[in-house]
Amino acid sequence: MRTTRGAARNRAKKRLFQKVKGFVGGRGRLLRSAKETLVRAGAYAYRDRRDRKREFRKLWIIRINAAVRLRGLRYSEFICGLSRAKIALDRKTLAEMAVSDPEAFDQVVAAAREGMATAAT
Repeated sequence: MRTTRGAARNRAKKRLFQKVKGFVGGRGRLLRSAKETLVRAGAYAYRDRRDRKREFRKLWIIRINAAVRLRGLRYSEFICGLSRAKIALDRKTLAEMAVSDPEAFDQVVAAAREGMATAAT
């Protein structure tokens, strides 16, 4: 007797169509288009999980730079002063501090200035 893969194939198609639910047009309705689109979506997701980290770091640096310039420093000087003052705060924390807690950020900027001054002498 000839065997068919009817039930298994239907389950596989059902799983596939559940994953592409919400895709526009044939990408969500046609088997071949759905498969191709799902592969491409996975590739974009993999790539963008890495890009997200870069984008957030860029955003934090922009925010820190803007906050530091209001206080009369440049970003590079500020980071250099922090390292010389042995203050180990990451950019995410610094950016959040600059937005939500300006008084504490002022103290960090003052400490960075002191770190730069001690290194210059």
